[in-house]
Amino acid sequence: MKSYTGFIKKEFLHIFRDKRTMLILFGIPIAQILIFGYVIKNEIKDVSIGILDQSNDQMTREITTKIISSGYFKLERNLQSLNEIEDLMKQGDVKEVIVFESDFSKKMKNEGSATIDIITDASEPNTANLLVNYTRGILIDYMQKNNQQTNTQFVIEPKVRMVYNEGMKDVFMFVPGTMAMILILISAMMTSISIAREKELGTLEVLMVSPIKPVQIITGKVIPYILLSFIIAVIIILMGYFVFGLPVRGSLVLLLAESLLYITMALSMGILISTVSKSQQVAMFISLFALLLPTILLSGFIYPIENMPWILQVIANLMPPKWFIIIIKDIMIKGEGLALVWKETLILVGMTLLFLLIAVKKFKTRLE
Repeated sequence: MKSYTGFIKKEFLHIFRDKRTMLILFGIPIAQILIFGYVIKNEIKDVSIGILDQSNDQMTREITTKIISSGYFKLERNLQSLNEIEDLMKQGDVKEVIVFESDFSKKMKNEGSATIDIITDASEPNTANLLVNYTRGILIDYMQKNNQQTNTQFVIEPKVRMVYNEGMKDVFMFVPGTMAMILILISAMMTSISIAREKELGTLEVLMVSPIKPVQIITGKVIPYILLSFIIAVIIILMGYFVFGLPVRGSLVLLLAESLLYITMALSMGILISTVSKSQQVAMFISLFALLLPTILLSGFIYPIENMPWILQVIANLMPPKWFIIIIKDIMIKGEGLALVWKETLILVGMTLLFLLIAVKKFKTRLE
């Protein structure tokens, strides 16, 4: 019995001394519960909206104040004309525009009803539904309290218009997000395993003593996977168009070029992971842990980034899939060109160069 107790103590000591095991046992569950707890929410908070008040009377100002003070919305811009709505929505920062018709209060008093247009970006259907429901709820609450105070039966008629996705198809959200997730997982994981496999098989020694430079070894590893991943990207785009009916309203050439850039970034990330991994298993674990959950939770794929705590919003900005999803939606769904996605493109270019630079520096010219 004493020897058995000693054996158990030895196993405990072995676990406590292994930092990776401790990370798996305690670090991952804590990180997951924190991330899931703060990210997975069926509510909205501080969503940017625009307001076009064509009446600008006391009642419309009261409704505007009630909407903004609710904590669900924040006023990004007061619009002056209907022509500003389309440009504002295309920029992507504003998710909803509320339009008060002319002579709002007069129509309410004379006719007993007035109209409010709710124009929502439906490229993210779940968020669009939440925005409309929250806005309607605030309008109903205002109407009921106003009728009680004035002893009248005024009616506010909200007219909802979904832009970019009139049919509210979920595929408009899932295809871009799934494409970003598949490409980064396949590209990064395959390349991260490649050099780790060379280390395990001992063939890396041959490469290191060859006249091939580290840059050439890395690019030689990357190029085949670039071509294969690009074929996968084309297949996803074709399936999205022909199978799920997702349109390509913008430039197909630009879409393919952006996909190629994203693939190159993912492969350079995979090469970086492989240079710091001693085995294929470690490389695969790092790839999955560092890419899978963040891509699903912190990229805006499913859950709006605006609803997250500020620290998670900062981390989300470091996630390459976030920027690629924005690019895909702007090109495929909104039909925009490089003039609108240049910032996201430069961010992906910068990430690619950074990962490649670090990977080349970490790639050692001899085995330790």
